[in-house]
Amino acid sequence: MSEHMSDRLRFLRAFLANPRQVGAVLPTSRWAVRGMLDLADLSAAGLVVELGAGTGVQTGEILARLGPGARLVSLEIDPDLAKLLDARYDDPRLQVVCDSAENLDTHLDGQRADVLVSALPYTSFDAGLRRRVLDLLPRALAPDGALLVIQYSPIILGELRRRFGSVTRTITPWNVPPAFLFACREPRT
Repeated sequence: MSEHMSDRLRFLRAFLANPRQVGAVLPTSRWAVRGMLDLADLSAAGLVVELGAGTGVQTGEILARLGPGARLVSLEIDPDLAKLLDARYDDPRLQVVCDSAENLDTHLDGQRADVLVSALPYTSFDAGLRRRVLDLLPRALAPDGALLVIQYSPIILGELRRRFGSVTRTITPWNVPPAFLFACREPRT
């Protein structure tokens, strides 16, 4: 079985086990990931944080764009998917963490991310969890940093605008379903 098909089955199993946590039936397409990552300069980043790493579709593309001295911290709450990521990418720049995004601060050693990439299914989270995670993102971002978010609904736009001074939105129709890509900068204080 091809790696692509195997990843789809793993992702589907994770979705069926916990649909609110995974939020999608299939991994994000490479076109959508590339479109999202094009919204920031990852080659200049010292620290990139990925929330909701899944099967590593974003992880591989982030690593391909990172400089040699950069660091990528990838959080994935599903233990099986976190193990897959750890086994798949033998890269000293990558640290895979099996934990909730709510605990992001404990994994950054006091650092703030130059780029934060989030594929978390915010619209399927209960309101309290969504608020807690979204509230910590501006604090985890470096002053000139960028938060990149991919969603399958534009509903999150208002919540992002409440937390960031600049939010741009694009749509990538080459994903199933079409994906909304957000780039957020200038955390509100």
